[in-house]
Amino acid sequence: MKKLLVAFAAVAAFSAHAETITVAASPVPHAEILEFVKPALAKEGVDLQVKVFTDYVQPNVQVAEKRLDANFFQHQPYLDEFNKAKGTHLVSVGAVHLEPLGAYSSKYKKLDELPSGANVVIPNDATNGGRALLLLAKNGLITLKDPTNILSTIKDITQNEKNLKFRELEAATLPRVLTQVDLALINTNYALEAKLDPSKDALVIEGSDSPYVNILVTREDNKDSDAVKKLVAALHTPEVKKFIEEKYKGAIKPAF
Repeated sequence: MKKLLVAFAAVAAFSAHAETITVAASPVPHAEILEFVKPALAKEGVDLQVKVFTDYVQPNVQVAEKRLDANFFQHQPYLDEFNKAKGTHLVSVGAVHLEPLGAYSSKYKKLDELPSGANVVIPNDATNGGRALLLLAKNGLITLKDPTNILSTIKDITQNEKNLKFRELEAATLPRVLTQVDLALINTNYALEAKLDPSKDALVIEGSDSPYVNILVTREDNKDSDAVKKLVAALHTPEVKKFIEEKYKGAIKPAF
């Protein structure tokens, strides 16, 4: 009984002094990563509460309205567009991981094997289409008018020495046409669904310098709070890096 009372007193003392931080997150991998750091934060006196969302609007809205403290589901280009459209002032406090886009082929093992006039398919939405072209430009297949423009389109290609033939298709359909084309630029989530292994099957894949790194986001008035700083520190440990590398086996990459 004495031990129980001591244990109860310890829990009560922790509860009295613990600072709670509530974070919105997508189910995979964001919420899984946050759950992993929960015990470490508890030792730091921070009670991390993870709220799972499946949409990309409410997490930002609720942080902006101070109903939640932070969120973890988006990359900087999305946040920039959201702030611009909604008049919010949310900020990134740390990069955590990248869900990379890769170039895949069922016919060739290296990009330099692509023949002249090769058929290349890329996603037809502005964000991922731009990502695809930036990846190809970075690897020397094409030259873009502005190699830093994440919204580049096929019209922005200034050099195309191999005379690659580009087509834009719905991102989800790209794995299904892989055997019919020479090269397909596929998002990791769709690659995994198609039983592709990004770490082994991609000819080239985005690195951690990609602007599409997933970030922890909060309000300007909360970015220097003790709990936020401790959460950022917890997400940037060698243990988290190892967790991401081992659990997702290269499909998701640490960005720190």
